[in-house]
Amino acid sequence: MKKILICISSFFVLTGVYSNSSAYEYPIKDPFVATIIGTSEAFKAEVPENVNVKTKKLKVFKDRKTPDIFWYDENLKYFLAPQKGAAPLIFVIAGAGSDYNSSKINMLLRVFYQAGFHVVTLSSPTHPSFIVSASSNSVPGNLQEDSEDLYNVMELVWEDIRNDLAVTEFHLTGYSLGGAQSAFISKIDEGRKTFNFNKVLMINPPVNLFNSVRIFDDLLVNNLPGGLDKMDEFMAETMDLLSEIYVMGDFVDINEEFFYEVFKTLKATPEKLAAIIGITFRIFAADMYFVSDVVRKGGYIVPQSLALTSTSSLTDYMSVSFRISFLDYFNEYFYPYFQAKYPNLSKQDLIASTSLKSIEDYLISSKKIGLMTNQDDFILASDELDYLKRIFKSRAKIYPTGGHLGNIDYKDNVEYMLNFFKH
Repeated sequence: MKKILICISSFFVLTGVYSNSSAYEYPIKDPFVATIIGTSEAFKAEVPENVNVKTKKLKVFKDRKTPDIFWYDENLKYFLAPQKGAAPLIFVIAGAGSDYNSSKINMLLRVFYQAGFHVVTLSSPTHPSFIVSASSNSVPGNLQEDSEDLYNVMELVWEDIRNDLAVTEFHLTGYSLGGAQSAFISKIDEGRKTFNFNKVLMINPPVNLFNSVRIFDDLLVNNLPGGLDKMDEFMAETMDLLSEIYVMGDFVDINEEFFYEVFKTLKATPEKLAAIIGITFRIFAADMYFVSDVVRKGGYIVPQSLALTSTSSLTDYMSVSFRISFLDYFNEYFYPYFQAKYPNLSKQDLIASTSLKSIEDYLISSKKIGLMTNQDDFILASDELDYLKRIFKSRAKIYPTGGHLGNIDYKDNVEYMLNFFKH
């Protein structure tokens, strides 16, 4: 069951500037279906199954005391896929709620390794392992501060591996939230110059993180059968059905073929598909809220005086976490933390800081940064796609379909990614 939940969560996230849709043959036209199912094997880019991947780990903060319940996340893990000789190195940043070993980041690792890159994959600052071991404030969601934490980790990674690799140049990419963070990291590097990135590619990024998270929340709130009072029942029924399909179908992996069978079995309406996407986001968000609160002893979900251990029951706390909307988190936890840190900070100032618009001048002037996204990516508010077109112009590759990351491993998309970094 845990494997199914994790894999569901992981599904979140130049012929010219505007591609002619007739020339693009990604087969799924519905953005919600594309997001859930992804790309079937017949249409995926070919990647090697066996790659020389090393799991490495870092102690980011030498003096940090890790809560007993998270003892296994004391060190931050990352993947390194090294080439035998000199090669460019690319850092790949996971999307919201995903770690260095998620399905999408594993795919990207294989794509770039096959193309001759050294590859390092990093967890999202919203993933529990990063919150515990590498976040300076343990309150994820601030694009600038989270990106500074990522940059700090990247510098530590480079110190860890530099004597073992011959690196010709550095590149950077990330998908979904990791895509937006890539731009912020690139700007940080302009000042610190540790890497001097040659190329940076943002894949399906949000424009404004606040807007995009509200969209995910609304997918659940507006489409859940029976309303929020039926959320526990809907989750239980959905999980039972997924388990049944997995067992009856004799699947080896939880992958796109499995989700295609789920889609056929569910006979889901657009509303139910939207609710499923919304509920997977709520699962990831609940985990993030809980971990942050425990690490900070914030008293938001778990009493400050209570020290949880590896044997503590978490059922009641997770039930509370599932009920917390993003607006709840923002108004009751996120904003109060940053207002205490910056007393003159307004809510609108904080929301603005979670947007690419806060580094707009840099995005316009930095020709090394490119964008790949989809016309029907539902995490973008109504005017945000036009904003991206205006800012990136010829550096934008916008496909007509694919939803949110549904086509990330489609053969045309992969070809574009590789051409971007090689030319």
